[in-house]
Amino acid sequence: MRKLVALPVLSADALSSVAYGPEAMLAVLVLGGAAGLAYTVPIAATIAFLMLAVGVSYRQTIRAYPHGGGSYIVASDNLGRVPGLIAAAGLMTDYILTVAVSIASGVAAIASAVPSLATDAVPIGVGVIALLLAGNLRGIRQAGALFAAPTYAFIIAVFALVAVGLVDAAGRGFHPTATPHLNATESVGVLLVMRAFASGSTAMTGIEAISNAVPAFKPVEWRNARTTLTWMVGLLIVLFAGTVAMVRLDGVVPSTQETVLSQLAHRSFGSGPLYILTQAATAAVLLLAANTAYNDFPRVLFLLARDRHAPQIFLRLGDRLAFSNGIILLSIAAALVYVAFSGMTASLIPLYAVGVFLAFALSQAGMVVHWWRLRDRHWRKSLFFNATGALLSAVVFLTAGITKFTEGAWVAVLAVGLFLVVTMRIRRHYESVGKALRLHPHAIELPTPTIPAHPSRGAAQSPATTSQLPEALPDARTEEDARTEEEDEETPEEIRHLSVVPIATMDLAGMRALAYAASLHQPVLALHVSPEEDEAERFREYWTLWGDHLPLEVVVSPYRAIVAPLVHYIEALHAKRPDLTLTVILPEIVTMRWRYRLLHSRIAPRLRHALRPLPKIVITTVPFHV
Repeated sequence: MRKLVALPVLSADALSSVAYGPEAMLAVLVLGGAAGLAYTVPIAATIAFLMLAVGVSYRQTIRAYPHGGGSYIVASDNLGRVPGLIAAAGLMTDYILTVAVSIASGVAAIASAVPSLATDAVPIGVGVIALLLAGNLRGIRQAGALFAAPTYAFIIAVFALVAVGLVDAAGRGFHPTATPHLNATESVGVLLVMRAFASGSTAMTGIEAISNAVPAFKPVEWRNARTTLTWMVGLLIVLFAGTVAMVRLDGVVPSTQETVLSQLAHRSFGSGPLYILTQAATAAVLLLAANTAYNDFPRVLFLLARDRHAPQIFLRLGDRLAFSNGIILLSIAAALVYVAFSGMTASLIPLYAVGVFLAFALSQAGMVVHWWRLRDRHWRKSLFFNATGALLSAVVFLTAGITKFTEGAWVAVLAVGLFLVVTMRIRRHYESVGKALRLHPHAIELPTPTIPAHPSRGAAQSPATTSQLPEALPDARTEEDARTEEEDEETPEEIRHLSVVPIATMDLAGMRALAYAASLHQPVLALHVSPEEDEAERFREYWTLWGDHLPLEVVVSPYRAIVAPLVHYIEALHAKRPDLTLTVILPEIVTMRWRYRLLHSRIAPRLRHALRPLPKIVITTVPFHV
């Protein structure tokens, strides 16, 4: 992406937080009355410094990880498996709450302009999540002017709001407007100030998005990413500071009927078209911010599944080249959280800060270890910046976790703990299954193949074409026989077989399926679907080392899809030889405990569903019990 497009697309989450971050801070300070509101500027200045420190820290991350360095990758590489999983838990909590908080704040912006919709906040929010689910399942991508427009519109609207407000304040000598009379419900102390600081710090969410997406930039990628990050942090600080300044000058306080940003827009623009445009831009950028999580959440799940900490179904791309299972899981989780907290931004904020700053702290701590080990040019400066970011992020995490524990932060802490336990157990299960499946010196040997071995020397690209199908097939019947024969065989002698055995890896389950197929004394074809050419070549080498007992065909599926390439290949095979009965024999892992069944592929039912319209195709499985 060009920087002009990358800035609004990747900054939507961070910049849109201006719509709820300052208000979250004020909602705590107002509990202390006028004395509490007196701390608005000092706390806001501290948060602005924190934005700068964390932004500079992520500039170092981009330099160290030019191919993308999210919190999970950085923490895993430098701190170990458990800290990496804790960072991933923080990230995934962050993404779920990004959807819930952004939609809650967006609905509040709409309800501020149209008060009659306030009572329907929950169904409206759930409907928006459903729309995001449908759109992302169809492969919508955040790119181009369509997705850049809301962020630029929001930036312009807030700048205009602040500019008009400053001009108006200048006319009265910058004397602040008196706030409404406030009754203090809490004493002003360290606890109240720290709670306000933790709430206001949610305005920093989304800062790490650019470090995750470095490969998406035009060359030189890391340099363009760092420039974009600098602009994003600069804009975030200016928008945040401008909003807080206008709050103080106009004497605005949080209200249950209208958002703070809406009150400021009313004071600057009245109720005319500019006010409507401001509220529309705010709602649109918050919707875009929610949609960013639909790119990042499934990607983290993919990385976890790749490392065997999550079910393998999250490795799979859907028909629209989207990680469908991750998208569905995110939608369900976000909808449950949104409904549980009645779509109220103020109730969701305490959960938000915990996950965000946990991931920030571990990522920056990982970078400190990285620079200490590397010690290249300027390593001391980079280490200092990352250490500062790690320390400040840890302070916010601890502050949010302690001061807001009873307000809902305990939910996020509990979610992180449960996530760690579940992912470690999943990893342990996959390791035990891998040990059970590992080939050994006395692995299953196949009988002599019934047709000459015909290993594939090249990889077919999915979908398969007739010219890429193996030549070592049973003799074809005449064209007239092939046309007339459908499923009218009445005796065993009339059925002509070809067994197709999809093999993912050379393990005992695959060997047992091959042995079963060969024992039927019918022609057998092994089929391997590989995500890339290098892996395909490695599989051919394993196959040759094993002994080339059977013909092998390799299909390269660069999008990590399994079922679609199998279906395309079998359809092409059926079209070439309609006289054959194709028996697809699949190795199947069968776990003794039901809770582990979701961790293993369920390809057979999906193949049956996809191939049901074709005659003379049989799907069967060879179980391997673990």
